[in-house]
Amino acid sequence: MTQDELKAAVAREAVKHVVPDAIIGVGTGSTANLFIDELAKMRDRIQGAVASSVRSAERLAGHGIRVLDLNDVDDIPVYVDGADEVTAGLAMIKGGGGALTREKIVAAVARRFVCIADESKLVDRLGRFPLPVEVIPMARAHVSRALVAMGGRPVLRAGFVTDNGNQILDVSGLVISDPAAVETEINQITGVVTVGLFARRGADVLLLGTSGGVRTLRAA
Repeated sequence: MTQDELKAAVAREAVKHVVPDAIIGVGTGSTANLFIDELAKMRDRIQGAVASSVRSAERLAGHGIRVLDLNDVDDIPVYVDGADEVTAGLAMIKGGGGALTREKIVAAVARRFVCIADESKLVDRLGRFPLPVEVIPMARAHVSRALVAMGGRPVLRAGFVTDNGNQILDVSGLVISDPAAVETEINQITGVVTVGLFARRGADVLLLGTSGGVRTLRAA
């Protein structure tokens, strides 16, 4: 199976986790887009969706799915999103698409986080994929120096501005043996909006597309 076919398979499987007559949280990226397309087939059975990016909101609306502001929502039973890397312990690197802050906010509200990914995203240790860090523009150089002191090699994502009006540093070379600790350390750097490590609030369920079918991994 191709990577796109694996992504499509997990998107179809993720629909089974959608709670009827409730609001669904929806992530951002190529796999999340396929989930949105599947969600459109049952749009009359959900109240609506909260999107983690403008792009996802536009795709949802294009399918006739009601898009809600998170501030108007009290409860999100399930949030479905992809990952750039994920471990068997369900810690993730996210933010390749630049929506990491809003993804982290929606994930924090959701009662259950269902991660959908193809088998190429499963790793023993996070960090091969450059770690995205959203920063306030005036703090970019300060944050970069702090990340270098941690052993990282930050590079500004050129020509990109987040939905929040900020910039992203993509950081290579970090040793992420303790994802939750690294997440906390980077988040404490003044000027960081958030880091694309999802460890303190990782996924609850991973639907992993493999050549042998969709595997389901659950948090311990």
